[in-house]
Amino acid sequence: MYQIVNKRRLNESVTLLEVDAPLIAKKAQPGQFIIFRVDEQGERVPLTIADFDREKGTVTIIFQHVGRSTLMLSQLNVGDDIYDFVGPLGMPSHLEGIKKACVVGGGVGCAIAYPQAKALHKMGAQVDIIAGFRSKDIVILEEEMRAVCDNFYLTTDDGSYGEKGFVTDKLKSLLEAGNQYDVVIAIGPVIMMKFVCKTTEPYGIKTVVSLNPIMIDGTGMCGGCRVTVDKKVKFACVDGPEFDGHLVDFDELMARNSFYKEQEANHECRLLKGGELHG
Repeated sequence: MYQIVNKRRLNESVTLLEVDAPLIAKKAQPGQFIIFRVDEQGERVPLTIADFDREKGTVTIIFQHVGRSTLMLSQLNVGDDIYDFVGPLGMPSHLEGIKKACVVGGGVGCAIAYPQAKALHKMGAQVDIIAGFRSKDIVILEEEMRAVCDNFYLTTDDGSYGEKGFVTDKLKSLLEAGNQYDVVIAIGPVIMMKFVCKTTEPYGIKTVVSLNPIMIDGTGMCGGCRVTVDKKVKFACVDGPEFDGHLVDFDELMARNSFYKEQEANHECRLLKGGELHG
């Protein structure tokens, strides 16, 4: 059992939990993930590690409530236990030797972009962060991100907060202004990561993407995280979740992700009834 020691509701659909997990905290690195089970009958769900504190022995996860397991997890409170909490899993980020980086986060992907920026900042690199959201009401981790970068840029699609536009608009303006980055790290919706890569490609800037959005079982066994990278089949769970974005076949990835789009749009979870959870 893994006890929850801190809980914050970041917006209506996103929750932060700090979990007592000293063995995982001791080994965790930016870019890695954990797998949790809420209870003995629960499904196994992978979540990227948002932060860790080796001294306190805690691991922080940030997640969106999108199904039964994450809804159940969001209803737990400080002092409650999570049945299973396994990790760290996946390949850690390769951040050595980076002097200047631009970290781009989209929506809840900012929860995964944050530890990357924090690690780079701690290593002495110059870090610019671009954080993008649909609107002001879903902005998360603004203060935390500001604390671990040299320049912070916030964009919203509707212009309700920060600069109006997409993260790619801001990234393009920074590149056109002459900023020369060793790497651009993009984490967010697949379509956002695709167009970040399209933006950096003419400049020849290495661009790393995290394909955690396509992970399902966390071990590579289900094949749901299969992706073509440099014309070779990879699995985000075991070979990633980070890859060179310029080598990812995003068109194939997006086509696979939309295969059940119609069913997903009309699906009503049988495990949810009247807004309540049923085991």
